[in-house]
Amino acid sequence: MRRFRHSTSDEAVTTVDISPLIDVVFLLLIFFIVTTVFVKETGVEISKPRAASSEDLQKQAILIAVTSEGRVWHGGREIGMDGVRAVVSALLEEDAEVPVVVRADAAAATEATVRVIDSAKLAGAVSVSLATEK
Repeated sequence: MRRFRHSTSDEAVTTVDISPLIDVVFLLLIFFIVTTVFVKETGVEISKPRAASSEDLQKQAILIAVTSEGRVWHGGREIGMDGVRAVVSALLEEDAEVPVVVRADAAAATEATVRVIDSAKLAGAVSVSLATEK
C-alpha cells in the first residue's frame, strides 16, 4: 500500500495572486463613479410649502433657494436678488433645456419668490417651477 508523505518544505506552499481581483475592483469603482449623478444643492435649509399636486423632476435642474428673510442662494453661496439672472443665464449656456426650480421657504415673502421666478424667465429659462413637498 502506498502512503502519501506530508511535506513540510517551503516548496509546497502555494500563493494566490490577487492582482486580477484588484483590477476588477478598480474597474467597478470607476464604473460607479462615472455613472453617478451628482445633485447640486442650494446650500441652505428651506422649509418647503406643501402641495397635493407636486411631481418629481426627472432630470437635473438649476436650484435656487429663497429663505424666509428673502435672501437668495445657489450652490452654497448667497447670490442675492440681482445675481439670479446672471447665474441662470450662465448655467443655461451649458444646457438650454435645464429647468429652473425655485425652493422658496414657506415663510418667504411672495414678492421675493415672484422676483426670483421673473429673473429666471428673463434669463432665458424655458421652465421655471416652484419646489413643494407632497
